[in-house]
Amino acid sequence: MADGTGGPLIGISSYCELAKWGAWERPAVVLPRRYADSVAAAGGIPVLLPPLPGIEDALGRLDGLILAGGGDIDPARYHAEPAPETSSVREERDVAELALFAAARSRRLPVLGICRGLQVINVALGGTLHQHLPDVVGHDGHAPVPGGFADHAVRVAPGSRLSQILGRDEAGTPTHHHQAVDQLGRGLIPTAWAQDGIIEAFELEGAGDGWFMVAVQWHPEAGDDPSLFRALIAAARDRTPAPAPA
Repeated sequence: MADGTGGPLIGISSYCELAKWGAWERPAVVLPRRYADSVAAAGGIPVLLPPLPGIEDALGRLDGLILAGGGDIDPARYHAEPAPETSSVREERDVAELALFAAARSRRLPVLGICRGLQVINVALGGTLHQHLPDVVGHDGHAPVPGGFADHAVRVAPGSRLSQILGRDEAGTPTHHHQAVDQLGRGLIPTAWAQDGIIEAFELEGAGDGWFMVAVQWHPEAGDDPSLFRALIAAARDRTPAPAPA
């Protein structure tokens, strides 16, 4: 954990993909750099968490957790058959991130869910997902640019923790996702919506009795508003650690 000479240690879930650099092409642990840069700019120290068995044990040494964006969750985890468009499912990542969230919840470690990370939290708490948004909303505005981000507005619930963090009740957001919340998980309340009604953020009912847990469907690391990362770092600095699980 941070010892007072540096910022809080923030774990960021990462994933394994085939990567190429120079003359090499090998399986690698990867994460878009903007996640680490955003944590560092907000005053934290980023720590990448690969999808390995037992990685949740690292949380005892960390001060906060980001569940990052990425591929789709196996629909079997929310009792659904896979749609033709569901892709990039990685069993090892599903297992690791669900375990990370469970451990963070047990330790009351501050958590920020981003895009897939929001979906992981929803599924972990018994929720379900729309597997392909164009079939639901009739347009591709949530991911119109292959390999890039678009921008759309969200409406934020006044008085919510998210509204307090952003300092406003409307925001433009960098977006790239083809899945989203269908049925909300236990104890979750929506706090932002796209113009088409899709849930774009949630937090715990009653603010989790002081536990910082905020999740957004957009990609703040791809934008120019650092407020969500700053809020996570502030919560990591201020938290009172929960006793380690027996």
